[in-house]
Amino acid sequence: MSSAAPPAAARAAAARAVLDTIGVTLAGAAEPAARIVQKVVQQDAGGPCHVLGTAFRSSAGNAALANGTAAHALDYDDMCFVSLAHPSAPLVAASLAAGEVAGASGRALLDAYVVGFELEGRLGRAMNPRHYQRGWHCTSTLGTIGAAASASRLLGLDAAAGHALAIAASAASGLKENFGTMVKPLHAGMAARNGVVAALLARAGMTASGAAIDGPQGFLAAMDSEQPSLEALAADLGARWEIVDTGITVKLYPSCAGTHPTLDALLDLRRCDGFTADEVQAIEIGVDSIVPTILLYDRPSSGLEGKFSMPFCAAAALVRGRVGIDTFDAATLSDPAILEMQGRVTMRVDPDLDASAPSLTQARVTVRLKNGRVLTASANGARGYPERPASDDELATKFTSCATQTLTASHAAHVLDVLRDIESIADVRMLTDLLAAGR
Repeated sequence: MSSAAPPAAARAAAARAVLDTIGVTLAGAAEPAARIVQKVVQQDAGGPCHVLGTAFRSSAGNAALANGTAAHALDYDDMCFVSLAHPSAPLVAASLAAGEVAGASGRALLDAYVVGFELEGRLGRAMNPRHYQRGWHCTSTLGTIGAAASASRLLGLDAAAGHALAIAASAASGLKENFGTMVKPLHAGMAARNGVVAALLARAGMTASGAAIDGPQGFLAAMDSEQPSLEALAADLGARWEIVDTGITVKLYPSCAGTHPTLDALLDLRRCDGFTADEVQAIEIGVDSIVPTILLYDRPSSGLEGKFSMPFCAAAALVRGRVGIDTFDAATLSDPAILEMQGRVTMRVDPDLDASAPSLTQARVTVRLKNGRVLTASANGARGYPERPASDDELATKFTSCATQTLTASHAAHVLDVLRDIESIADVRMLTDLLAAGR
């Protein structure tokens, strides 16, 4: 994969992912978790790489840490249902940092993104769902390996790329028990940083085990992989493109992906049947067996917990008729109508859902009204999923709403135009210059 040429369709998918991720990074840069990381890395300010949404630069590793954390801070970044990860937060953060070090072109950045995505996809097929169910956060574990692959490509590593992946394997971690806290977005930042640092160490001559991934005490074995080897799944690297075949899920709600099919179904019912929250007696939500392992909070006490609470997300959707960035602020969290509605929501595993469908893609929703009417809806995926991709207009609207959290409206519009033509950028440092605060 160090020299494979991704097809145009793969680069087009990567370009959409980079655009979306830069938008959510600019919005997330103002979040508390991102601010804390920025405060720490600013102590090492003055390096070659931009910390997006700020006026300072830092080392490649620190910039990747800060930008990866910001990208995931709102849980608005994209998803992949093969890797069970948020692929782009670590991949884009790592690729931007390595691209700045290398003075890489926009096309080279897209190719590097694809390389990292493809490796994560193969790891996901080998390791999940057992790896994820065990408690590992794939955004961080698989993301570290993917970030190292992307950075290695941009830094021009050939034989040393294997050492970079092996170094990254020893740095990969991330626990689902930290979902709903500041550490979850930090996972994406650590994956980006560790991937970049692994590539830099390998470029400087550090060596590592050739069996670090699938040896008897390697990454797959230690992290409870479903399959003991990557060999068969990796055989078609460079020939089959996961990013084209299965695609990327763009989030249209800033909450855990496990809530999205339900939110689509509830909002559609509300819109089509015209009922109000006051008319609702109860809401019953059937989900797959993975969803309760990540939607951990019945009664969230913070916005971060709210993103991982089906009762809160469902109640907010019914009461407000929408779910956006401001849904998870303190005022909404304490809204008496939403608090009351949460008590009417129950979630359970539905054994009748299609067991062959990817995790987090299905829901069965029943809304019981006080007048005795019963409304039902089933969701197979949600808007923004590969089968129902976000339109260019939806992507642009999301980008603008996110980017204007940091940039002026006119500057955000200019950045959007630049990102739409990212393949023509001669040096990604021109792009990152545009993404500094104060514009």
